[in-house]
Amino acid sequence: MIAINLEVFGSPAPQGSKSFKGIHGGRAVLAESSKKVRPWRMDVKACAEAFARDCVDLLPLDAPLRVSMVFTLPKPLSAPKRRRTYPCRLPDLSKLARSTEDALTDAGLWRDDARVVEYARLAKVYPGEDVDALASPGVRIRIEVIE
Repeated sequence: MIAINLEVFGSPAPQGSKSFKGIHGGRAVLAESSKKVRPWRMDVKACAEAFARDCVDLLPLDAPLRVSMVFTLPKPLSAPKRRRTYPCRLPDLSKLARSTEDALTDAGLWRDDARVVEYARLAKVYPGEDVDALASPGVRIRIEVIE
């Protein structure tokens, strides 16, 4: 079984809504509403491209995929220190996944994010409060080819 494990450190940012900026060359120009999504996507893309340099013969993945993404978010100072808490506020989990999937597509890790047919785990956690949590903000990604 082919499995890829990535750890990306940075500030996870959701893929937000797009806003209309105008028309250029007969095409609509849309802009990302969140200023944080571009740096996050660049972090994910750089990590995926570094992995891809070592596995050129396997990529891009073009088969049904099972993916796990566990996002580690900064714990608010106001959150309890001695018990587990859950990040049940913004950012939206599905939008975090969308921005990360788009970055993996841009990096050439898989042919298209439509190849993802199943999520083994999709979660938001705080550092040190989950077995899959990173020590600082970022995401732990596992991609498995379903055979």
